[in-house]
Amino acid sequence: MARFKNKVVIVTGASRGIGQAIAVAFAREGAQVVGVARSDLSGTALQVKTAGGEFVAVNADLSKGTQKPAADLVAQILKQTGRIDVLINNAGVIRRAPAVDFSEADWDEVLQTNLSSPFFLCQAVARWWRAGGREKSAAGARLKIVNIASLLSFQGGILVAAYTASKHGLAGVTKALANEWATERINVNAIAPGYIATENTRALREDAKRNQAIVERIPENRWGRPEDIAGGCVFLASPEADYLNGAVISIDGGWLGR
Repeated sequence: MARFKNKVVIVTGASRGIGQAIAVAFAREGAQVVGVARSDLSGTALQVKTAGGEFVAVNADLSKGTQKPAADLVAQILKQTGRIDVLINNAGVIRRAPAVDFSEADWDEVLQTNLSSPFFLCQAVARWWRAGGREKSAAGARLKIVNIASLLSFQGGILVAAYTASKHGLAGVTKALANEWATERINVNAIAPGYIATENTRALREDAKRNQAIVERIPENRWGRPEDIAGGCVFLASPEADYLNGAVISIDGGWLGR
């Protein structure tokens, strides 16, 4: 349908998994995709171009993201693209350990990557939009921000205290920013993926007992695929979702409804 032709879509954590699937989904809609990751983006670049989109690769380590690095990253992207229409905050890490043994280094890395960096990227993009970026968009167009939350935005999980804290926080930030920015023609929503087959969940899938317990509880009776999340991102970024703001939408095969 090319709904995103002439639009610029930033996807963090775009080198693999959910981020890569999101990048390809927007490429199919005609977008210019800016993929941000600390690892090699050549595979995503090839898939995006095959799908008919343009791709800009930006290497950045969001585990060290604070206000200035986020602002510098957005400035770098704007210098290359001239505009931003959609920001997908997907980059994330997970560290597993009993709470009594959880290290400060792991705690800081997870919170920095999963919560601080998304917030400051939202801030930097919103500042550009409010300072005149909206004038580069079509009349009535809106800036769309989609944060990738988690089932652990609602639940506690096991052995993942930092990840749970970060994803609860990201859900809250999503609502807070929507409250502040809705009248600025900015939509801030989140998707909470269920159990998706990615690198982050490899340990669970390789644990036969945990894997069985997870699959048996999912009404769809399967792990999700990264592509299952990508469609939700495209919807939230589209004009069809202009009146949807501050929502955290679960795409989980029915897990939370069980």
